[in-house]
Amino acid sequence: MKIFINGQEQEVEENITVDELIEFLKIRERTMATAVNMKIVKEWDWIGYTLNDGDKIEFLQFVGGG
Repeated sequence: MKIFINGQEQEVEENITVDELIEFLKIRERTMATAVNMKIVKEWDWIGYTLNDGDKIEFLQFVGGG
């Protein structure tokens, strides 16, 4: 199925969860927040949150600076 990750189209397996996608992309250490279709998905919900074809996922990280 096709999803969009931070604006980029990506082909992934059917029934993948947010948690599995984070593992697949190897971005666990950098991911602080996740939004699916503009809705924040809490970290404790990543394991059970199954993605659908066409979903738009944003992985957010906090950046310090001044």
